[in-house]
Amino acid sequence: MKTVKINKPFEIGVVDTEKPVPGEGEALLQVMYCGICGADVASFTGNQPFTTYPRIPGHEFSARIVEIPENSRGLKAGDIVTCNPYFNCGKCYSCKRGFVNCCTDNQTMGVQRDGSFREYIVMPIERIYEGKGLSAKELALVEPFTIGWHALSRTEIKPTDRVLVVGAGPIGLFATISAVAKGATVYVADILDGRLEKAVKFGAKGTINSAKVDIVEEAMRITDGDGFDVCVEACGSSVTFLNCIDCAAFAGKIILIGNGKKETTFLHSILLKKELNVFGSRNSFPKDFKAVIDLISTGKVNVMDMVSAVYPIDDVEAAFDALTHNDGSLSKVLIEVNK
Repeated sequence: MKTVKINKPFEIGVVDTEKPVPGEGEALLQVMYCGICGADVASFTGNQPFTTYPRIPGHEFSARIVEIPENSRGLKAGDIVTCNPYFNCGKCYSCKRGFVNCCTDNQTMGVQRDGSFREYIVMPIERIYEGKGLSAKELALVEPFTIGWHALSRTEIKPTDRVLVVGAGPIGLFATISAVAKGATVYVADILDGRLEKAVKFGAKGTINSAKVDIVEEAMRITDGDGFDVCVEACGSSVTFLNCIDCAAFAGKIILIGNGKKETTFLHSILLKKELNVFGSRNSFPKDFKAVIDLISTGKVNVMDMVSAVYPIDDVEAAFDALTHNDGSLSKVLIEVNK
């Protein structure tokens, strides 16, 4: 079967590998579409600290069930599905308390273990989610959607809340959709007008181009000086985290999704003065997958507006190269493995 491998940074290609054989409690899946995550690009460029090489990337995917034993989930051969790619140990303190998303020995497909960029994979049945009639392309977008959905579920979001999402990449846009779905009034900040236009398409009431205006001044203007009830940091930048602190209302909330790569220096007394609640967010829960699939199934959200390009598996190097040199015009890029 065709398998994509990153042998070392900037060296990626399609190789021939053996088709896997499912073990007890596992199903054989034919992969259909894979999304390229920022973590995959980081593995490709050598900027992912948890990746070892060679590595098969990918954890955002849809698949067709080829073989599956009888199961209580009602899953059967021929079903189009998606899967939970975060493998938890089940034994650590986090797992014992039910926080499987932040297992201390978490292994995410495509990072700590081989991923979905191949024609066939085997998956534990309990990690497979019924597609509920969604297309294979839509189901490949479920996992990144759950990242934004889980983040916005870290604290109660009320219809009266004004939410500022800082960063309009794919995860920031999925956070925007999630906040809108929860009834909040949402504004989105970014430095690229193209991304901000997509945010409006996904329900944002307004936008802030922080390359053209002062984000804090604009946030205060929008909120009549009150600040936002919830600020979502979806860039992983020191500057944008500090922006969120300044843009948040007193007794407001900050949710961190962006994975920062640099230290942030600030006087922590501002957190005390404003009595801010700061929430980290990592991966997602099984219930988040089910909630997102249900939401897309209503037809109220067109996630396909997130897709900028689809490449065949044989052109995977070109796809990764395009994202490595992305000028911001690309949102989500899919790889077609099988139709």
